[in-house]
Amino acid sequence: MTDYAKLSLEKHRQLRGKLALQLKDGLDTREQLSTYYTPGVGAVSSLLAKQPELTRDYTWTNNCVAIISDGSAVLGLGNIGPEGALPVMEGKAMLFKHFADIDAMPLVLNVHTADEIVATCAALAPSFGGINLEDIAAPLCFEVEDRLKEMLPIPVFHDDQHGTAVVCLAGLINAAKITGRSLADCRAVLVGAGAAGNAIAKLLNLYAPGIEIIAVDSKGIISAQRPDLNDSKQRLLEFTNPRGVTGSLVDALTDADIFLGVSQPGLLTPEMIKTMAADPIIFAMANPVPEIMPDLALAAGAAVVVTGRSDFPNQVNNALAFPGIFRGALDNRVRAITDQHKIAAAEAIASLVAEPSAEQIVPPVTDSRLVPTIAALIV
Repeated sequence: MTDYAKLSLEKHRQLRGKLALQLKDGLDTREQLSTYYTPGVGAVSSLLAKQPELTRDYTWTNNCVAIISDGSAVLGLGNIGPEGALPVMEGKAMLFKHFADIDAMPLVLNVHTADEIVATCAALAPSFGGINLEDIAAPLCFEVEDRLKEMLPIPVFHDDQHGTAVVCLAGLINAAKITGRSLADCRAVLVGAGAAGNAIAKLLNLYAPGIEIIAVDSKGIISAQRPDLNDSKQRLLEFTNPRGVTGSLVDALTDADIFLGVSQPGLLTPEMIKTMAADPIIFAMANPVPEIMPDLALAAGAAVVVTGRSDFPNQVNNALAFPGIFRGALDNRVRAITDQHKIAAAEAIASLVAEPSAEQIVPPVTDSRLVPTIAALIV
């Protein structure tokens, strides 16, 4: 088996990072130099000073996204700071370029308050056509995104929240088909009260009004009766636990149709799955180690098992969604990515699997239809 940790260290050291800048034209002649720099560029600058709304027609902002993180909640690694986050942001930029031909610039910030992050992003915004927020801890990420969406004329998208919610919904649409369910009639147990958990709960409620979602943390079911809830968990109550039930994860899972995990490894046991409704749907999306391994879940009676890993069937990964969403936002000059855009993207992803099965409920991230299909809906 390949030691990917060792290989990754070797490759990053060898390449000195994963990105480089590529010119669209050369500077091999005097004419080129005079056209793209002095004196020719002065005409372009003068035009944009008078008509800034034309910036996307004359600069890279038509195809450039800023990937911004403070490194406070890097997937699987936690609060590792801006330097630790940078290789992940470079990797995200690779995905943007490879799948959607979008030029993405990783920018890690050594500031960690909402005011500082918002001010920095706002100051940088004229250089970009969109902002992808990444790996910023909850509840700070909610305030940062909400404020930036309100103040900036370009799309701002926190992928940890909304990309995760979109691909989760896409998978659930087809998982429900396979098991003969209507999502609106299901009971789902959501473990994980951070950015992804909140976005999943909100989008599911919008798509399938009537679905019952019970959110759970390490102390049990999240309910209004608990005095220890932080802002993230208070926010979850807007979309979960309408009956005000209390108890443990075991209590929540009894007769539940769906398990949605965005939490930690090994949290779900085969014994818990056996208490769920017949043919339960298991989304164990913790990375790199899921809440339960697929073989154990299937042996316990799960009808469909999803992870975030590429080495198992049914990989639900944000790369299914965000390249196409941003491609459409840039091409169609969308000012904001809405809940309707997210639902449309989820339905599009699900539709690309003509005959869903327990082994395939979403297309692979390499499916060339994903980006154009999703992009056409972001208008």
